[in-house]
Amino acid sequence: MEQNEETLKSDLLTVNMGPQHPATHGVLRVEIKTDSEIVADAIPHIGYLHRCMEKHCENLDYRGVIPFVDRMDYLAAMSMEWGYCLAVEKMLGTEIPRRAEYIRVINAELQRIASHLMFFGTYAIDLGAFSPFLYAFQEREAILRLFEELSGARLLYNYIWIGGVWNDYSDSQLKEVERIINSIESELEKYNTLVSQNEIFIGRTANVGVLKKEDAFQYGATGPVLRGSGVKWDLRKDRPYGIYGEFDFDIPVGSGEKGTLGDCYDRYIVRMREMNESIKIIRQCLDGIEEGPVQGKVPKVLKVPKGEVFLRTECPRGELGYHLVSDGGKIPYRLKVKSSCFTHVGLLPHLAPGQMVADFVATIGSIDIVLGEVDR
Repeated sequence: MEQNEETLKSDLLTVNMGPQHPATHGVLRVEIKTDSEIVADAIPHIGYLHRCMEKHCENLDYRGVIPFVDRMDYLAAMSMEWGYCLAVEKMLGTEIPRRAEYIRVINAELQRIASHLMFFGTYAIDLGAFSPFLYAFQEREAILRLFEELSGARLLYNYIWIGGVWNDYSDSQLKEVERIINSIESELEKYNTLVSQNEIFIGRTANVGVLKKEDAFQYGATGPVLRGSGVKWDLRKDRPYGIYGEFDFDIPVGSGEKGTLGDCYDRYIVRMREMNESIKIIRQCLDGIEEGPVQGKVPKVLKVPKGEVFLRTECPRGELGYHLVSDGGKIPYRLKVKSSCFTHVGLLPHLAPGQMVADFVATIGSIDIVLGEVDR
């Protein structure tokens, strides 16, 4: 019998995940090349939400820029505007009233909790669990309602202004902050029982999407993604801004407790533990907040001295940097933003090869990106 020496030929299958896909968390398109269920390559395509934010800012006065920076990470708008205001204030040499400093920290940490709750809920959905999403949104809603009382808006606040904040907290609102963090602290125990210790969840996230410490440095990862790889680095602790240097809190890092150091579970558990640390910071703020004005002395017409500054802050998704250049006029000569989400999207081609498609979904969710910040 004549032997058939013909060999089978096979090609990789190209699959587009996104730009409209529940697992990409926004308008991200990832071009995946698969060998059956195994991902051979992943190429992220960005820009679907590009809206010339940096160029717009060159045509607005310094106060008018604040609502635009809000729209980068719309899940952490307080953090976006604080970093920008700090950059302008540094060039102006503005002194911020103590009460405003406390309020900024309270809002930034509440915003961090709200953002991490969103991550917790949507990540559980990515992996097939729906109930945690409802629990997380219930607690997040209390924070959004408080922000709405303060600023008049639920997502994009324009609340932190150059020189301070727009509006003061009332005593009843400070009590509401205390009630919210007490409630969330209690709920976090339930979340950990429901999800963090769930065998199915651990099976889906442990040993998946491992980012080694050396690779995290190489790619410039920051925030929970970097800390998930075991690196204890947090600007609030290592390069304090505002009044963060006055507070006692810890920096959670990944340890490979359920699998391999730097896996999806480590990135997840770092965010869960950061919420407890944020609660600890807010309690110290409530104990120490001082009476006084919430707005420093800032001219009605802002003219920033000629020069430039680069200032970075620790936002829920990582470090956000503003490079602000002034020619001495009423509008920025240049405003360049360094986004952690943009950096973390660049990790996907490194993490994807060899994963199953379902595990790649878990990996994308674990880096927790917002495309408004990536595309700008």
